[in-house]
Amino acid sequence: MTSPSPAPILEAAALRKTYAGASRPVEVLRGVDLSVPRGRTTAVTGLSGAGKSTLLYALAGLDPPDSGTVRFRGTDIYALRPDARAALRARSIGFVFQAYHLLPELTLLENVSLPALALPGAWRRGPAIRRKARALLAAVGLAGREAHRPAELSGGEQQRAAIARALVNDPELLLADEPTGNLDSLTGEDVLSYLFSLVASRSVTLVMVTHNDAIAARCHLHFPMRDGILLPPA
Repeated sequence: MTSPSPAPILEAAALRKTYAGASRPVEVLRGVDLSVPRGRTTAVTGLSGAGKSTLLYALAGLDPPDSGTVRFRGTDIYALRPDARAALRARSIGFVFQAYHLLPELTLLENVSLPALALPGAWRRGPAIRRKARALLAAVGLAGREAHRPAELSGGEQQRAAIARALVNDPELLLADEPTGNLDSLTGEDVLSYLFSLVASRSVTLVMVTHNDAIAARCHLHFPMRDGILLPPA
């Protein structure tokens, strides 16, 4: 008897997004539908300009679509007030940026701790937040580097720190935008090993966009994307 598929944690329906181009509007999302099962890993692949990152930012609640809906655990996130949507992201959705976006003036420990400071009562939980940040840095192979600043680390180390930062609030959903896009293949493999290991050990749902089909093949689901249209699973 086949076990039932997990219920979706994230659903997008009829997403459309158009940007103003130099000579004409560019339709980046053209009616995208996507259902992401809870606890699974999902990859979206495509060439540069296919709409992958725009889709991911829309799913994260960071860039509203022109039309369509995004539901996280059944809640239409774009029906929420901006402050409520930001609070939902802080509690439940982690995001790994391709360009790391670590704050250069902060240490690694401070960078990883930062999202936790956005949650209510953070001032009372300072020691616990720092302990969790240290544990996550150790989990991504950066124990002993807590006092270093981003400029003192390699690209791969910065991306591992960014993964730790994205997980510090124990999100249910992790979104990753080309997490190895700025890295060589060997360093990228190192980063992916940490990413997939942490996602599996914490039962986190992962949605990742990448141009690399070999990386996508490691996920439970793989959706190709072309010219703003999401194709059936590969």
